[in-house]
Amino acid sequence: MSRKRRNHSPEFKSKVALAALKGDQTLSELSQRYGINSNLIVKWKKLLLTQSSEVFASGKGLAPDREAEIQSLQAKIGQLTMENDFLSKALDH
Repeated sequence: MSRKRRNHSPEFKSKVALAALKGDQTLSELSQRYGINSNLIVKWKKLLLTQSSEVFASGKGLAPDREAEIQSLQAKIGQLTMENDFLSKALDH
């Protein structure tokens, strides 16, 4: 009997990690409350602590490497749109 693997949203992960940081409840209480393993809570908490500086890396809330990635993806979208338009016109003739 196998359970289907669940994918948690980033919002849920941050909510759980922040609750763990508060320290109001124990790991087992948080685990029961959110229905997840306490090891996941510890992992998400460590991840939040180690990568929290990336939020403040630029004025917009994104790290510079993420901004470069977004620009690269937008350029790729533009290129694919142009190719799609060209090919659709070629097929019409």
